[in-house]
Amino acid sequence: MLLLRMSFVTVMDRKGEAGRLFYDRLFAVTPELRPLFKNDMDAQSHKFIEMLAIVIGLLNDPTALSQTLTQLAHRHRGYGVSDKQFDLVRDALLWTLAEILGEAFTPELRNSWRDLYGMVASAMKRASASRCSVLT
Repeated sequence: MLLLRMSFVTVMDRKGEAGRLFYDRLFAVTPELRPLFKNDMDAQSHKFIEMLAIVIGLLNDPTALSQTLTQLAHRHRGYGVSDKQFDLVRDALLWTLAEILGEAFTPELRNSWRDLYGMVASAMKRASASRCSVLT
């Protein structure tokens, strides 16, 4: 956890660039996702990095993290995000981290970020699926 937090300090120092790199990469690899984002991309980039900061900040509070991810999952389901798209976001995030962190993005750090993202995505998918099953 400390490794993640320490690396995120660098991301926060370059958060504007990190957010732009993330979305540029996501749309370059998956242009069909671009229409899901109707807002100002600078604002969207800021929201993305701030949500990462919230997740990192809640790593020691599983209950609060779960509640946050449940709310996030419900919003994303409303936007039309599919389970498959979580993998695309993971890949764009890992690419962005590699760009921002450079040589500091070691295999160990990459695995830590991949594991964290996997936990977040799994929690959001579960929350989204449970909400959908309640609504149908």
